[in-house]
Amino acid sequence: MGKIIYAINISLDGCCDHTKMIANEEVHEYHTNLIREVDVLAFGRMTYQLMVPFWPDFAKNKNGPKSMIDFALAFDAVSQMVVFSRSLEKAEGKNTRIIRTELKEELLKLKEEQGKTILVGGVDIPSQLIELGLIDEYRFVVQPILVGEGRRILGGVSLQNRLELELLESKIFSTGSVAHRYIKR
Repeated sequence: MGKIIYAINISLDGCCDHTKMIANEEVHEYHTNLIREVDVLAFGRMTYQLMVPFWPDFAKNKNGPKSMIDFALAFDAVSQMVVFSRSLEKAEGKNTRIIRTELKEELLKLKEEQGKTILVGGVDIPSQLIELGLIDEYRFVVQPILVGEGRRILGGVSLQNRLELELLESKIFSTGSVAHRYIKR
């Protein structure tokens, strides 16, 4: 059975709005290495529309910093992408499909496929998956900034029980960002 990984950049005060985050070479390299490990990308409509067509176009044009080109190429090489949306009319890109049915059922089907590693990003879909207990691994890049506003993980979601995680590893970047990797206990 595969696993579901949730990865996100987050500020010290809990903001995970991508427009407020630090996007530098180390952060791109970290996420590039992660994305190379996965078979499926899963997003909600908003995150999907932030990522596509931006990263596939970046991969085609190859015009920019090497770390961004590497990320774009890794993103574009993932074998499957699913978008959970009831409002998105069509999906761009190869091997991308829109799922309009129940989130839990579909992700459990994907997870049951032999050896599939699924990477979820964004806020709404991962928050629902956390509430359902479906996330196996968490990868947070905590950035040394205070934002004071913006979207937060688990906004509007109430966990029935506290979720305890086990730290597997941490990596400190030269900028002061710290990447943490956790699994469920």
